[in-house]
Amino acid sequence: MHELLKQDLIVKQQFPVKVTYDGVSIGDFFADMMVEDAIIVELKCVTKLQNVHMAQCLNYLRATGKIICLLMNFQNPKLEIKRIISNS
Repeated sequence: MHELLKQDLIVKQQFPVKVTYDGVSIGDFFADMMVEDAIIVELKCVTKLQNVHMAQCLNYLRATGKIICLLMNFQNPKLEIKRIISNS
């Protein structure tokens, strides 16, 4: 977050994502970051990114109507970044 703010980007941490089912609000998820009200950033520290992590990003995209989520894994010496694009 610090590096993004240094670039004068608007960043919100623990961004609430409203979850609705059948038109009824059933709760909130919290995405790690929302950058410039356009890109969701989800941070992980796991041995290997799994389908469940990508599904989480897709759910955030569907719930917010955003198009791009960056899934970032800090576990290994080299940062792993997956770009998840909404297809809806």
